[in-house]
Amino acid sequence: GSNLTQEALNSLLQRETDDKPVKPQKDRVTVFQTLATFYIKYVQIFRNLETAYDQIVHPQKRLVIRQVLEGVMGRILELKNEMVELENSEFHYFDDILQDLKLSPEHIEIPIPRYFVKEKLKVLREREKILAQILINAGLQDIEPKKYVKPLPLEEAIRVIQISERARQGRLRATFMKQIYLEEKRERQARLQGGKGQNMNAAALRIQKVWRRFTHWKKTEKMREEEMIFLGMNPPPQFQRISASLVRAQNVEAKRCEVQRKHESEYQEALVSIKSHLREMEGLDIKESLQEQIRQWFIECRHITGKFPDYPNEEEGGSTAIFSQKTPDQVAAELAAKEEEAALKKKNKEKGKKEKEKKKKKGKEKGKEKEKEKKGKKDNNRYEQWNFPQEYDPELIKEEKRKEVEEEIRVQVDELMRQELKNLKLAVDREKDKKGKKGMCSSLHFPFRLVFHGNIPLPESCSHGRTGFAHSMLHLYSMEVFPYLNYAFYNNTVSHLLIPCFSPAGEYSYLGTTLRQVDIEPMPSLMDVRQLIALYGILPLGSQAVHEKAPLVKAMLLAGPTGVGKKMLVHALCTETGANLFNLSASNIARKYPGKSGLQMMLHMVLKVAKQLQPSVIWIGDAEKTFYKKVPKLEKEMEPKRLKKNLPKILKSLKVEDRVLFVGTTQRPFDADLRPFCKVYKKIILIPRPDYASRFVLWKHIILQNGGAITKSLNISCLAKVSDGFTQRHVVYAVQTVLTERRLRQMNNKPLTAAEFLSSLARQDPVYKEEEETFKVKLRSILMLLPHSLSVFSQHKKGRTGSDQRSI
Repeated sequence: GSNLTQEALNSLLQRETDDKPVKPQKDRVTVFQTLATFYIKYVQIFRNLETAYDQIVHPQKRLVIRQVLEGVMGRILELKNEMVELENSEFHYFDDILQDLKLSPEHIEIPIPRYFVKEKLKVLREREKILAQILINAGLQDIEPKKYVKPLPLEEAIRVIQISERARQGRLRATFMKQIYLEEKRERQARLQGGKGQNMNAAALRIQKVWRRFTHWKKTEKMREEEMIFLGMNPPPQFQRISASLVRAQNVEAKRCEVQRKHESEYQEALVSIKSHLREMEGLDIKESLQEQIRQWFIECRHITGKFPDYPNEEEGGSTAIFSQKTPDQVAAELAAKEEEAALKKKNKEKGKKEKEKKKKKGKEKGKEKEKEKKGKKDNNRYEQWNFPQEYDPELIKEEKRKEVEEEIRVQVDELMRQELKNLKLAVDREKDKKGKKGMCSSLHFPFRLVFHGNIPLPESCSHGRTGFAHSMLHLYSMEVFPYLNYAFYNNTVSHLLIPCFSPAGEYSYLGTTLRQVDIEPMPSLMDVRQLIALYGILPLGSQAVHEKAPLVKAMLLAGPTGVGKKMLVHALCTETGANLFNLSASNIARKYPGKSGLQMMLHMVLKVAKQLQPSVIWIGDAEKTFYKKVPKLEKEMEPKRLKKNLPKILKSLKVEDRVLFVGTTQRPFDADLRPFCKVYKKIILIPRPDYASRFVLWKHIILQNGGAITKSLNISCLAKVSDGFTQRHVVYAVQTVLTERRLRQMNNKPLTAAEFLSSLARQDPVYKEEEETFKVKLRSILMLLPHSLSVFSQHKKGRTGSDQRSI
């Protein structure tokens, strides 16, 4: 599978480079088709690479796949950005392209890489311990209030038991009396009929009719069930049972994770041990070889120029600036050319130097290309028949660590050789050390084929540094930042890593392209919203490389009516990436750190911890309150506009390497002052009420999640049709109201029906179409004011195509 994915990626990259037109393409439909095709193919490669990275246990192969995986994620985000700029819409529909490629919508769903959380389990557990300690210190370890139980006096308790026992005996007595009454009634009827005997034939005929009706009904029901299974409308009976292969696959996955952790730990230990072994075994030889070559350079330079050269400093690269990637014949030819050039004028000398510098660069580039080709051939021809358990390859580690050892030794040798050169100058040339001179005998190259790689290693931190950092973080958490952390969510972060997560409650919009062709902008589905959250939030926050290289999104706004899942998406965003969640809503920061200096201190502390413990999500609930045109009288004490001037400055101060995302949620974005509001939130995502397909999936998912069972007597299609206008919150409330503990115990004998949920739905107010249309129109007017900002939903005007009309 990985080989096929690699071939598909190579062919796709080749096609991208070959298909670039000489002249810019003006047909937007053609350009979009090309971009969308590349996007779909990259998503397929992304899905395959993510599966391969999750299943491969070889530690060094996983590092290579990780780099390719992050590159593909970045390319997907780049293509998404190009499609947004082309169509002026965040939502795109690929119905016709999927049909041509014979793919289903599931094939283009953005998967959440599993390593985002798997490889951070240790960090998340440590964070959970820190937060638990803060809760204990603050006296908030019992978040749920204790229920007070009133003590019952002994006499009253006996009286309650007596009442219940008398009621039980009364029910039994009533049952016996009813049976006696029925027996007496039958006897009276028999006496009135005058002793006529029962008609045995009529009784037998009645029994036959009932039995035949029952058997035929059972046969018909069985035939219908078999037909539905044959047509694929119903799952087969063994579908509900736990498959042995599924259990085996789960066991294999658990063992694979253990092997991955084991091989990774062994690989990390080998990096240290092999490096120290190389330093002990080869360090002395490398040092002597370097010294001998540098001494030879001293002699050659003095032989040609008549004096010893100046030793290059560390900024110029030290002794790495001495060596080139040239053969002895090339060096001899260069020396002959330089002797001839020595007799020319200064101008010619300057031109010659420039040309030689270019030649030197080209020679180095050719040498590097040859090395890469040799290395690639070596890697491609590497056989691993001996490595059946897929443990680390020590030879690859030696190749990497040998360069690091050479670089470390080179730095030490440079210090020794500088002093040796100084002594030689004093002893031979009788020169004094001239501090002002810098550089080297740059016009000379020598036939040394030694290659230096890597940067100077940073000094190792002190043993007390990590402890001090942990104490400072604990202090910042507990004293300054803890009031703005959503600690209720943190209790679920580690113990329930997938709750709340991206649930499958949503369906793809199958008529998007068809509606756009007739100038009707389709309402985005919940699946489309999930894809945007994954692209703009989860992928950049989960990977540092993707965040730094992909188009940067610093803030986004989730807008929609009450109950559509805006806060759930924020929590899911944090859960899937293991991010810290900070709450800077107006209600949460009210009357805290008063004054201008207090506000600056609060923001400084929050941002400091958010950057140190990245990835982080800073959530601002009711985001429109920060940009109120006029603050209502009831909210003046809260000072909701405290962050209005600071938010743009904070976003401007965030750098590419800071994995910090601002997420705002709002129900009434049109109450805000539009220009500063849209300058902060340049990505505005509308979350609509669920459509029929999403409601159908939603009812099923929530009923099963709350312990219910889906049977034939429960008409999900009817529920989805009746609940038009109701949001996810309404559906959750209706299901939780019906599925009490008592109702769950009756599930086997009394299956669920659609009518049970209607009464709880009727007690709630839906989102009416008029309200949604008003919301849509006002949200469109927000974005029309600012041509630079893009939104995610619109109703196209007549006479304009989808690419000509800016969309909301």
